[in-house]
Amino acid sequence: MLERTFWIQRVKLALEKRSLVWLSGVRRVGKTTLCSSLGDALRLDCELPSARLRLEDPEFFWRAAAKTEAKFVVLDEVHRLPNPSEVLKIAVDHFPQVKVVATGSSTLAARKKFQDNLAGRKLEVWLTPAPPSEWNTFVPSSFDFEKRSLFGGLPPFLLAQKLDDELFTEWMDSYWSKDVQELFSIEKRSAFMGLLELIFRQSGELFEATAYSESLGVSRQTVQNYLEVLSQTHVAHIIRPFNAGGVTEIKAQPKVFGFDTGFVNWCRGVSSLSSESQGNMLEHLVLCELNAIMGAGTVYYWRNKQKNEIDFVIRHGRGNNVDTIECKSKLKKFEPNAVQAFRKIHPSGRNIVITLDSAEPQIFTKAGLEFTCLGVEYLGTFLRASG
Repeated sequence: MLERTFWIQRVKLALEKRSLVWLSGVRRVGKTTLCSSLGDALRLDCELPSARLRLEDPEFFWRAAAKTEAKFVVLDEVHRLPNPSEVLKIAVDHFPQVKVVATGSSTLAARKKFQDNLAGRKLEVWLTPAPPSEWNTFVPSSFDFEKRSLFGGLPPFLLAQKLDDELFTEWMDSYWSKDVQELFSIEKRSAFMGLLELIFRQSGELFEATAYSESLGVSRQTVQNYLEVLSQTHVAHIIRPFNAGGVTEIKAQPKVFGFDTGFVNWCRGVSSLSSESQGNMLEHLVLCELNAIMGAGTVYYWRNKQKNEIDFVIRHGRGNNVDTIECKSKLKKFEPNAVQAFRKIHPSGRNIVITLDSAEPQIFTKAGLEFTCLGVEYLGTFLRASG
């Protein structure tokens, strides 16, 4: 069994703080396997009728679970229950001694099934596709940027010996039937899945709702509603512009990224990377690493009216320290103009440059600013070590 140490520690730390952990992530990202690595657990697969039958009387179930020697109770695919919120709420409120890990493909904002999002009662862990820093967990070799970009980060895909279109097609069909239809009231499959495919093809670009609505033949509001569903099920990541009141900073228009490089390239019909696509793929892999470490809604981009742009910006807590992260296929292509403009407004923080021709962190100075340059496979270790 793969030992995903980073994620095991993340879940166990969450369980020390709360008795309920909500482990979310897209289909086939490895939630069930991860739960199997936590130790002795009473596990119920809520897709099975027998499991749903055992949970028809939640009070009786949790009372019995509290008497077992299992360290955890795992409720896999908990959204398949008729009333998952009630089952989890009874566990937290009346049996806090029982440690519970509940898994699902979406956030708890899926109101069709979750009448109560259990605010204040649980901690959420979002299991992302395997970030570059996890490469050696799956592949015992040096990091292969092109393979990780083309195969993606879902474990079954990353472990495959060759690209298999059927894996991608099967995943898309399962996503619609098992996640979207069960959790959300969406009827137009062609428009919804059409939006997802457009987002994959244009992943990393500024989001133009009006252009999407015209292309799909639906209203602008429908596009916005669909995007929210894609975000709640973790298949689209909305990256909002960072600003702190600067009059020249862009404040509204987000960028949208597809959740996984493998699906982005599959929808683009790409089976080998061109030099022109390397920068875009590098941005996706950096975002995957940042999402794994920082969590949802903590990563931004920056742009001003003079069209200076920074790929990613990370704010640390409530202070003024703000890190910039630029992605370039080659270090010689990096120019500091955008960072200079940014630092005139936000002077405190680290400046990081991720390139394909760099390895472990190295410091250099350019235009009076200090930069740390490193390869994407070292980014996770660097950020965890440096806070």
